[in-house]
Amino acid sequence: MEDTSAAKKILLTNGAALAWIAVIFQFYLIMVNRTASIPETVIRFFSFFTILSNIVVALCFTYLLLMPRSKWGKFFARAETQAATALYIGVTGIIYNFILRGLWKPQGLQLVVDELLHSVVPVLFILYWLFFAPKKTLQWKSIFPWLIFPFVYCVYSLIRGAIAGFYPYPFIDVNLLGYGRVFLNIGGMILVFLCMSLLLVSIAKLLNRNIDHIL
Repeated sequence: MEDTSAAKKILLTNGAALAWIAVIFQFYLIMVNRTASIPETVIRFFSFFTILSNIVVALCFTYLLLMPRSKWGKFFARAETQAATALYIGVTGIIYNFILRGLWKPQGLQLVVDELLHSVVPVLFILYWLFFAPKKTLQWKSIFPWLIFPFVYCVYSLIRGAIAGFYPYPFIDVNLLGYGRVFLNIGGMILVFLCMSLLLVSIAKLLNRNIDHIL
């Protein structure tokens, strides 16, 4: 039990530190290399799903590590919250590494930050979820509330893109692809979220069944 608790604390500590480092340095880099006004650049920064999902992970790790009994600590300790976080950061890693990675070649500090945001932090949180997150209360019906955030994000991106002309990702860039193709891409992305959600609940049920069998 002590070894498990120590391993959990180490993972929470490293995960929180790396997630915050990645987000903070990415903010620094986008501000230094900005091509728009400061307010617009800040809005653009928080318009990337990658940033939002990494911030959620950073908050989750931080509250579980430092303030587990606080209101937010209890929120992030819920099985549904941790599974949703695993979903968001997991899809962030999947879409980047299988679709977006080849579209640019970051160098130097940007390369380090890029790997933290899209590979290291997602892997750390998935490992945390697999070994330490509660899973008993996860049900198939838990999936649908998890899909609200990515759906709202897509709607926001399209509305803001139509107003400001900025789309955070090329596969939802209406100026480049047109609405028909973008809607198909969004449908595909939501399908990825749905499949990942089904996988997470399936894993949770399998692990719970094995634990019950051992006990």
